[in-house]
Order: sequence, then C-alpha cells, then structure tokens
Amino acid sequence: MLRLTALTAALALAAAALAVPAATAHAEPPAAAATVHAGAPPGTVTDLGPASEVTSVNGAELIDGTIYTATGGVTPIVVGGYDLAEQRVNRRYELPTGAGAWATAAVGTDLYVGTYDPGDLYRVDTAGTAVTKVADVSPDQFIWALAAAPDGVLYGGTYPNGRVFSYDPVTGATRDYGVAVPGEQYVRSIAVDATTIYAGGGAHAHLIAIDRATGAKREILPPEFADRTFVGTLALEDGLLAAALSPTGTMLLIDTADPSRYEVVQTPDSYITAIAIDPGRDDVYVGTRPSGTLRRYDRDTRQLSTLAVPYDGASFGRLFVTGDQLRGVVTNTVVTYDVTTGELTGVDLTEAGMPPAPELAMAIATDGPRVYVSGKAGVQVHDLVAGTSTRRFLPGEAKAMTPVAGEIWMSVYTLAYLFRMAPDGDPRRVTTIGHEQTRPLDAIWSPADKLLVVGTEPEYGRHGGAVSFYDPRAGALDVHRDVIPDQSIRSVAVKHGTAFLGSSINGGLGTTPRATEARLAGFDLATRTKTWEISPVPGAKQIVELVATGDRILGLTETGVLFAVDQRTRQMVAATTVASGQNTLVQVGSAIYGTNGRDVWKLDPATMTVTPFVTGLNAEWYGGGALLTAAPDGSALYALRGRNLVRIQL
Repeated sequence: MLRLTALTAALALAAAALAVPAATAHAEPPAAAATVHAGAPPGTVTDLGPASEVTSVNGAELIDGTIYTATGGVTPIVVGGYDLAEQRVNRRYELPTGAGAWATAAVGTDLYVGTYDPGDLYRVDTAGTAVTKVADVSPDQFIWALAAAPDGVLYGGTYPNGRVFSYDPVTGATRDYGVAVPGEQYVRSIAVDATTIYAGGGAHAHLIAIDRATGAKREILPPEFADRTFVGTLALEDGLLAAALSPTGTMLLIDTADPSRYEVVQTPDSYITAIAIDPGRDDVYVGTRPSGTLRRYDRDTRQLSTLAVPYDGASFGRLFVTGDQLRGVVTNTVVTYDVTTGELTGVDLTEAGMPPAPELAMAIATDGPRVYVSGKAGVQVHDLVAGTSTRRFLPGEAKAMTPVAGEIWMSVYTLAYLFRMAPDGDPRRVTTIGHEQTRPLDAIWSPADKLLVVGTEPEYGRHGGAVSFYDPRAGALDVHRDVIPDQSIRSVAVKHGTAFLGSSINGGLGTTPRATEARLAGFDLATRTKTWEISPVPGAKQIVELVATGDRILGLTETGVLFAVDQRTRQMVAATTVASGQNTLVQVGSAIYGTNGRDVWKLDPATMTVTPFVTGLNAEWYGGGALLTAAPDGSALYALRGRNLVRIQL
C-alpha cells in the first residue's frame, strides 16, 4: 500500500501504483527471432505475444466491505472483489459475454453488471459463485448506467438508442420505458427513488424525470444549461440529486421535491466523473478531470475545496463514503482518502490480485528497436532487443503514436492531449489542442517542416473537427477548426510544404452528419491557409487514410476505393478497390502496404496494382484504422493477429 499526504507527491501514486510492468510477452527470444528473420522469405509472420495487456476497471460497487469492479476492453470480463480490510482481491468472476462493463448496481448481496458489445445484464451472487444472465437490451449494444430503487428494482440506460429499462429481480420482469429524449443516443447516468427515475442524457444534455408507474417523462434540466453535451454523472441521497454537466465541470444540486430549486457548483475542470453525497456531513465529494482532482463541496459554507490529486489526469470511476474514509476507484487502483487526517493511500488492483489481460489495442508505432502499442490508460513497450514487454502508464488513450527524433509523440483521447515519451521514460503531457476537440484520428510528423500534424474529431454533440500543427522547438500550437466545414479530419499527409487533409462527415459522437460526402483538401503550411478542396470519390463518407508519394496523393475511403490524385492538377488520375473498412496504409520505399485487419496487401503506386501479401490475421483492435506500422529500415511490418503483436518479414 502507498501512503501520501494530500497534494504532495501527486505523481508518485501514478508511477508506483499504476505503472506496473507486464510480464514478458514475446513468444520467442529475440536471438531466435533474429535468426528466423535473417533467412525468412517475405511474408513470414512471427508471433511476438500479446500486443497490449491491461488491468482497467470501469464499473464499481461497494457491498459489505468489498468493492467489486468490472474490467473493460478485455475478454472475458472479470469482476473482482477487493476486500477493503484485507487489501486484496479475494473473489473473481468471469462473464460469458461482453467486451467490458461500465454499469454496476447492488441489490442486497447481489451485484448487477451491465455490459457492452453486447448489452447484457448479469447477476453475480457475491455470497456464492453463481453468474447469471438475466436480461439484455438488444438492439442496443451498451448498458451505460444502472441504479437500484429502494425496493430493489433495477433501472438502466442504453446506447445507441438512448432508452431507459427496468428489471425486477423478484419477478424477472423487464420493462422498456422507451427513448428518454427523441433524437438523442445516450442515457449516460441513472438515479432512482421510490417514485421517479432520473435519466441523464446526451450528446445534447438532458435530465429527464420519469414516473416509475406511468412512464410519464418531463425535462427538469434548467434551460440555461441546455447547451451542455451531457448530464454524465448522477448521485441521489435523501431528496438531493447531484447532476454533473459536461464539458463545463458544472454540478447542479437539485431538490427532487421541487426541481426548480437548485444550487450551481462550478469546478475548475471540464468533467465530473464521480459524485458521492455524505448526508452526515452535508458534504458532496466529486472527482474531476482533466486535473484528476478529488474535491469537496461544503453545502453549509458553499465552499469548494481541493482534497487530493492521485496523479495528473486521474479519472475517478466511483466514489463511496465509508465513515471517515472516502473510497475511490481510479483506472486500476482503489484509493482511500481519510477526511480527518487528509491522508491519501492507494492499492493497485494488479498487485492486489487482478492480473492484466490482452486488450483491444488502439494504436501502434515503432522506432526500430521497440514497438509501441497503446490501449486503455497506457502504452505497451515491446523491446525487440531485450525481449521484454512492459507497461507505461498514460492518463488517457493514445489514438495515434508518431516517432519523432528518438521519442514517441502520442495524440491522446480525451481532450486531445499531446504527450511525448522517451524510450526509457514515462509519458509527459506537453499541450492540449482544445477548441472543443476531443478525439485524435490521425497524426504525422513532417521532418522538413519540423511539425507534428494532428487531425481531430470534436467533443460529443459538437460539429467541426480540426487540424493542428505543433512545433516542438518553439512549443507553438496552431489549431484550425472547421477547416473542412462540419467535418472531422480523419487522415493527414504532408509533402512539399502542404498538409493534405482527408475528412469524415461525422462530427462528435451523438451528432447527425451535416455534410454528405468526404473531402480532400490542401493546406499551405507557410501561409496556414486552405488552398483547395475536392471530393475525390463522390458519395464516400470517410477518407480513412492518406499517403503522399511522388507527385500523387493516395487515399482510401471507408468503402474500399483506393484513389490517386495528382498533386499539381488536383484531379483523380487512377483508382482501384480493396476490401472495405477502416484500412491503414504505410509506405516502405516505393511500395505501399495496407490492411483492413484481416489481410495485408501490397500496392504498386505506379500501376495501382494490388496483390495479396499476408492473409488470415483477423486482427482485433478498438476503433480507428487497423493497426499497421513499418520498421524504419524497411525490413518488416508490425501488425496484429487476433490480439497478438506480429512481425511480418519484408
């Protein structure tokens, strides 16, 4: 166990408790691998073990002195019981379905877990061993939130249809209360009392009160907050409803007897990720991001104070009040804050008995001696010389990784952060893109211009992505939002002082596209202005990849149209097709390699001839383009087979 006093050695908890090296992952020693590679024919695939391994928990619930947590991004979902007295995980359960779990609730000693992909509801008997699927929310894929009413009936919220449902553990009956708000996809938070369900939605903020008996709905979010994106977190205690609004870090304390009576609490952060109400002290505790701060709001004095910072960027998943102690679940750690002494302690769940498991990776890069694979809250570093695989903690998810001058630059979700990491160091946050951007989609380094170019998608519920240029020498960030109107910047390439931008018609999640087809644009780096824009493939919704080679720009749409545009005439001069999907392209010498995750193919840019190279990879990854990168010396590609990292001989 680690001990810290409030606001001192804040980053120590992250480094010591969270950045725990994973076990060696290579399937063969590097010396043996090198021998194989030396005489191996092109296309030889060498397995390097799990690409990325993690212990990351989302949902959490406190039952009889044990915090039960459910994993995300790994299969199968593991529910672990962390005994607060013993400070170890002494119970483990596996769920047969689901890619992860955000939602948990307790009824007596039974734990209920709502999964995603698919959206199933499970009952876990914490007094025994039984795990039982009791319901599902099809056709929805996510159960985002769960809460138990005083009489033990469970209520939940779904995505992508934004419905509210109930499950009665006594009778086994389910009820569909329908869509909370027509046109909205998310019910992200749920609270319930004897008569009323409170559903927090988005991606355009709503707070809906639903009569449990009749199903009648009414909006209780004050109209001046309708421009927010989410009511993302709710807590309810003795008639006090606490509601967190994104992305302004605002909390409303609402009198449920008269919702027109409310108090506004403004935090310095963008998000409130967890709330706990302590009626004994008349205090409300919140965990806020991006600073990762635990705060207390004193309702008597109306003062908001800072208690502790586990680490920069910490994301509290849940908070529980247990007497004089406040318990928090943060990524893969249980932290305890003593409200009397101000002491913060933490126990890493990996060390406590929840070992890491292979996850759905998100991005890949290599500097030659090492391959980097990102996932939830970290980057796996595969040292090809030492034959080791270790985990570096990252407060977020690196959606793109770019080698730059001996370091790896990471474009990170949420809030579109830029981090940098030396091979033997930990990630360090450099800047935030801002401008309501949240999800990096692509990034590339331009050696000639000494610029990192990043394309992004905006905040949930917003339109207007951005292209950003960061100069590490000057520390200068230049952001151009909505450069392709109402579209996100899905792909980027750079050559001869021009950044080439491929768009996606999609805005932030939870929005309906305003544009009808993807665009390709040229952006002059000297004047920082867009100089031209075309629709290379009429009807395409996304240009998922771009490569600038010779006098051509090669692009790929989500439908599998592989096109070439002349950089001077800005006309499409050739096209062919590959399998549809989120393909990725990499250039190795004069050849282009691509993958949709299932197979790797080779393109001759001169003739636009596509030939199969490696088949049957069937990669598993999370979001964005399929993972593919090339060794700097052109000797190999690195990709995924299933959830394992593989080397492909060139």
